[in-house]
Amino acid sequence: EAGGWMRPACYPKKGETPHQAVLREASAVRAGVGLFDASPLGKIEVTGPDAAKFLDHFYVNSVAKLDEGRVRYGLMLNENGVIIDDGTVARLGRDHFVLTTTSGGASRIAAWLEEWRQCEWPGLEVFVTPVTTHWATFAIAGPRARQLLARFRTDIAFDWRSLPHMSLREGRFAGVPARLYRVSFSGELGYEINVPARYGAALWSELLKAGADFGVTPYGVETVLLLRLEKGY
Repeated sequence: EAGGWMRPACYPKKGETPHQAVLREASAVRAGVGLFDASPLGKIEVTGPDAAKFLDHFYVNSVAKLDEGRVRYGLMLNENGVIIDDGTVARLGRDHFVLTTTSGGASRIAAWLEEWRQCEWPGLEVFVTPVTTHWATFAIAGPRARQLLARFRTDIAFDWRSLPHMSLREGRFAGVPARLYRVSFSGELGYEINVPARYGAALWSELLKAGADFGVTPYGVETVLLLRLEKGY
């Protein structure tokens, strides 16, 4: 159990202990490419003419100054100035933002934002829509991450100039609507691809198949914890 979801701690091969599996998975991310199911990551869409003004009330850093297509890491505070959650803020358009939260905080933060919208600032024209379960999210991390993505048909340019670190693009990937983030939770070259949830299982299988010849490796929550410790998170 992690953040209210049942999630793989790791993916042991036959004869492996969980500890051995975690070390193997981490090594695969460092040397090649790994695939992580991050679908439980909280996702909230905030839209409307006053969306940026509304979000600026909650984050330490500025949301209004975020350019379209860019992503910013944000610390969310309560009214006492205490950190209550963290995640990314992505700006898809002038009046359209996507927030990510901790997996365990998704419902809590969405309800909290809605309470402030209704009770404290009802005059703001803004809409809060929880979409966590609408999107399947896969992290693709490692020095060969871009090589794996290149094996799929897509209209999203993801080279380092077109999609720099901490940016987001929308388009189609493997024939389905997609949002592609250029972010990293491991310290390696990393992307997060989001597709409608109904396509998630099929895309997971296709990613593993496409990278089989260079050892694409699924990794679990325990491996993520190790990778982020090595990164210094």
